[in-house]
Amino acid sequence: MLRSTKIVATLGPASSDPAVLEKMIRAGVDVVRLNFSHGTAEDHLKRAQLVKDVGRDCGRTVGIMADLQGPKIRVGKFADGKIMLEKGQSFVLDAEIEMGNAERAGLDYKELPRDVAAGAVLLLDDGKIVLDVVNVRGTEVHTVVRHGGVLSNNKGINRQGGGLTAPALTAKDMEDIKTASRLKADYLAVSFPKTGADMYMARELMRAAGGKALLIAKIERAEAIPALEEIMKACDGIMVARGDLAVEVGDASVPALQKRMIRMAREHNKLTITATQMMESMISSPIPTRAEVSDVANAVLDGTDAVMLSAESASGRYPVEAIEAMDRICIEAEQSQPVNLDQDFLNRLFTRVDQSIAMAALFTAFHLKVKAIASLTESGSTALWMSRLNCGVPIYALTAQTSTRYRVSLFRDTYPLVVRYVGHDREELLREAENVLIASGVVEDGDLIVLTIGEPIGKAGGTNTMKIVKVGEARQGGSRPPP
Repeated sequence: MLRSTKIVATLGPASSDPAVLEKMIRAGVDVVRLNFSHGTAEDHLKRAQLVKDVGRDCGRTVGIMADLQGPKIRVGKFADGKIMLEKGQSFVLDAEIEMGNAERAGLDYKELPRDVAAGAVLLLDDGKIVLDVVNVRGTEVHTVVRHGGVLSNNKGINRQGGGLTAPALTAKDMEDIKTASRLKADYLAVSFPKTGADMYMARELMRAAGGKALLIAKIERAEAIPALEEIMKACDGIMVARGDLAVEVGDASVPALQKRMIRMAREHNKLTITATQMMESMISSPIPTRAEVSDVANAVLDGTDAVMLSAESASGRYPVEAIEAMDRICIEAEQSQPVNLDQDFLNRLFTRVDQSIAMAALFTAFHLKVKAIASLTESGSTALWMSRLNCGVPIYALTAQTSTRYRVSLFRDTYPLVVRYVGHDREELLREAENVLIASGVVEDGDLIVLTIGEPIGKAGGTNTMKIVKVGEARQGGSRPPP
């Protein structure tokens, strides 16, 4: 059974072996995430090539997403690797020291003393440790421990409610964008954007480096929530990054924000990835918890394009099993999802010819109960628009463009297929498209399909024709309309 929701898996020590990666891809990985917080440029280039090679051997189109580190808002290192903080004790965050101890910690983020004042609340290690700021003296932030625990090297710092001024793109990120361009990443995930301007800057840097990746804005700062509309306009998709976001806005706020962001993204024809701790227990367990099963299923029912694994596939003991579990949860949730296409069309405006053709194809496919929608596409835009609404019919993006084929790997309910014809004869192209669908086992003689195409052939953004085709009729010499 086809799975509509795509699976993104992070590569790491547990999944960089070719044999393990092959099992992961066969289990259902659609997009691989390269986490630029770890490893060198050379590491990422080698892994990207490995993904392409193994994916090709498996007969799968597996996209690559480069995920930028963003600003290092972290404590420094400790002489003994970690310390124990007790409730009520005084503790200093000092921007000038290199090595911390039981009384104070250094800071990778040197601007913290300028960003906070007495009364601010700092959350360390994803909120496990809570510090109340008492006062700021020069480069020192003096705090009292509200909730203690073990604090180890390089743990993250968040300010409750947001307000840290670190820029979304660091000097390292700017170099990593060049690396992402070299490895021909299909997607570039930008960490901690606060405004649309952050995304515009990332796009300009990617273009300057010669890259063509689509941009994913990771929504993980409190400041990004009121700026969602402008961020949406500046990106190609969003990641609901629930870890840092929950720390800044409060964990109870995240479920409603997740639903709002996915709904807003679909309305803006943008992609969505739901991430963070989706199958966290499977880092060390071969089966997920019931709560994790519900979490993944709810993201599917919300309409997310993809669900993502982080440490589960990067460093966990059961990367393949985590993907297999995600696969079956997604399929089960999708089967229970009602199709309300007519209602989804209400209050939607179509101002472009190609977008109108895409919507007409959805409407026709839904009411005729056709076997498949075939979108002959150069850029993938028509397939993207169709994938924003659920019509209960799979969408096949047929393209001669390699970059488009890999890009489509993240679109919900959309599956890339290769057409090799690159001429300008419309009927020849349609014949090849039909043959590709038959050879792939998607359709057989007698099936109805809805097909979209643009003329002149080969022009991106030129979809202007919808056609209802009965498979095999042209080869058999028939010209009668379908019953």
